[in-house]
Amino acid sequence: MAISSKTPALPSEPAAPAKTFFGHPRGLATLFLTEMWERFSFYGMRALLPLYLIAGGPAAAAGSQGHGLALSGATALAITSLYMAMVYLPCMVGGWLGDRLWGPRRTVVVSGCVIVAGHLLLAVPGLPAFFSGLALVAVGSGLLKANISTMVGQLYERPDDPRRDGGFTVFYMGINLGGLLAPLVIGTIGQQVSWHLGFVLAAVGMALGLLQFLLGTRHLDRRSDIVPKPLEPGELARVTRKFLLWLGAAGVACAALVLSGHFTMNWALVSLSLVGIAIPVVVLVRIKRDKQLDAGEQSRMTGYIWFFVAAAVFWMIYDQGASTMALFGSQSTSGELFGLAFPSSWLQSANPVFIMLLGPLFAWMWMWLMRRRKEPTTAVKFAMGLWLIGVSFLVFVVPMAMAGHGATVSPMWLVSIYLIQTIGELCLSPVGLSVTTKMAPLKYASQMMGVWFLAVTAGDCVASLLVLGGINLNTAPVVGAEAALALIAGLVVFLRRGHVRTLMGTVH
Repeated sequence: MAISSKTPALPSEPAAPAKTFFGHPRGLATLFLTEMWERFSFYGMRALLPLYLIAGGPAAAAGSQGHGLALSGATALAITSLYMAMVYLPCMVGGWLGDRLWGPRRTVVVSGCVIVAGHLLLAVPGLPAFFSGLALVAVGSGLLKANISTMVGQLYERPDDPRRDGGFTVFYMGINLGGLLAPLVIGTIGQQVSWHLGFVLAAVGMALGLLQFLLGTRHLDRRSDIVPKPLEPGELARVTRKFLLWLGAAGVACAALVLSGHFTMNWALVSLSLVGIAIPVVVLVRIKRDKQLDAGEQSRMTGYIWFFVAAAVFWMIYDQGASTMALFGSQSTSGELFGLAFPSSWLQSANPVFIMLLGPLFAWMWMWLMRRRKEPTTAVKFAMGLWLIGVSFLVFVVPMAMAGHGATVSPMWLVSIYLIQTIGELCLSPVGLSVTTKMAPLKYASQMMGVWFLAVTAGDCVASLLVLGGINLNTAPVVGAEAALALIAGLVVFLRRGHVRTLMGTVH
């Protein structure tokens, strides 16, 4: 027998364990940082928006910086609510582009460029540039959000991976880290130095987020490059033609109103608000009636509608933290805490601070309860979120009553309300993101994440319509009525939790 001169092969060494991000796939770090910078730009803009709209007008706080748009408080509330609604309205389009045309990863890159362009336009003085910039930021944010959240879900191979809810909570912390820094940096510069310089800083934040995403895409799941259901031949032309027809019809209608002298800002705001409510209804009905869905998917969609309506009620109240509560903070709080004077935009950092403190605790708590088979069902978590948002507005009634006749109250009232709302948010929002990825029919994977964000659109559009209808949201009776609505909605979801769990099938 011949003797080989080759060196015997050594036993292979065990592969080094894959690097993780707080126990989660490493791609979560890329998505965490991308969303952090995108939210830095968005929340900086959000902190400035209502204050910029009233700056220089009668609704502005005494001694505040001028050079704003000098609009009334009611108009500022309506525009702010509608803007936040419009930010989430294009999420459905973003999901469609991710599912049918570009794939999630490419859609995020395009949307980041659109957001940067929007913030730069906001830095240009003048109403045309301002509203064009708002539109671009809204469109870009919508294109981005549905796809980046879908990519978080793609990091976990199985829908029942126990890390999934915790992963979305960690991702949610990235959102709120950006939200924490934005009012402190962009809010301070914009409110005390120059509104337009603040908008430039928002553009810089989004540009950093885009750069970071491009550098870290190698850590994402390969499915983020795949178009799940590519367009059929000729379908893009048909969709483009239909879009241009609708756009042209809207343009002709607006031109006719302008030329006839009937066009007003309120007319435009009411029309957009009605569209923001109609589109979520049409989309849900269309998906629910899709005959290509099997019986299990149809049942899950019926159950999902319960979560959608509950989320719309929640966001209608929650997002008033950037409108009703922001104006209250500007006009009716002392602007001083523990001897430290600060701009009112800093109050917008309270919620992100609480998210950063409580987010890891909630992620750990859900895992701890799951291991002991005591974790609340998704329906119970939603009911808890609704109850807490209702309680927060019951508390809000107190400082509103104290601030009558020009008196000011301690900012701690708003801080305590943001704390209650944060706990409610942690019960509902990351859980809603997670359950959406688990309940989504395969045909509508990215689009369903867009549907989830349409709940925000619907809630904010209802708030905008209330203001445009002459209802003053900044009064104790109205705030109390909203609190009662949330408490009742939470009770209904809780009482029907068994029925909803049956509709969810194997998803929990």
